[in-house]
Amino acid sequence: MTQELKRIEVVSFAVVLGLVGAVIGLIVGILAALFGAMIGSVASAMGLGLGAAFGIGAIVIFPVMLFIEGFIGGAIFALIYNFIASKYKGIEIELK
Repeated sequence: MTQELKRIEVVSFAVVLGLVGAVIGLIVGILAALFGAMIGSVASAMGLGLGAAFGIGAIVIFPVMLFIEGFIGGAIFALIYNFIASKYKGIEIELK
């Protein structure tokens, strides 16, 4: 039996996509911090001390930035989906 998804609650969808973005941002931030640590060790050997600040910044900034992007993108997607689904037809899904 298939059901039709006619409407997506905008705020809840935006929050979920924002949280997904934050998790991805945390992973990317950790990878960027590790990469920054490698570059930082080379930079400190040359007399430049930028690695630690970049690593901490990446772990904080990437999740926040991707949460905001996911939230805005999710809200826009839900609004457009709701408009199209009201005029045409929603996505058919099979529920058990």
